[in-house]
Amino acid sequence: MAASALVYGSHAMHDAFAVIRWSDSGFAPSTISFLWAEAVLAEVFVFLLVGPAMLDRFGARAAAVLAAAAGVVRWCVAGLTSSVLLLAMIQPLHGLTFALLHLACMRLMRAVVPITIAATAQAVYAFGSGLVSTLLTLVSGALYEAYAGAAFIPMAALCIVAVPLAWHGFARRTARSGSFG
Repeated sequence: MAASALVYGSHAMHDAFAVIRWSDSGFAPSTISFLWAEAVLAEVFVFLLVGPAMLDRFGARAAAVLAAAAGVVRWCVAGLTSSVLLLAMIQPLHGLTFALLHLACMRLMRAVVPITIAATAQAVYAFGSGLVSTLLTLVSGALYEAYAGAAFIPMAALCIVAVPLAWHGFARRTARSGSFG
């Protein structure tokens, strides 16, 4: 849960300030729309097509680590450049940082949470990520005001912290519904 809260929370800066940053960089509204749509399309692509296959092949642990590592790359690039080309190259990473991580978390929950408390587990998962995202949205405002685009770098740091949490939190186990690692 901590790994997912950090990676999902790292999206707070993007969700609140990416459009402002891109507008300040002189991007046309159509370019901004393209960048945003690219991330959404990648999310749908991972949810529907490649995510389940990646989980089946590599397991939830590798998927969670990949999602956190993708966040490191995504937020470092977002913090260091306003190049449309580079931003267009990283926007599809949203499919990993959001969709693949969610699928990995669901796979983990299915493996370790008894069905009788599955709804409670879902609520705790959503609450934890939502709370961290809310707090980080508040922090993002102060960071963006002080550092502008470089404020994305602390979001990368959150993902760096999430990598070992994902590695250890999604460690290979055997549960009633099989291994997931």
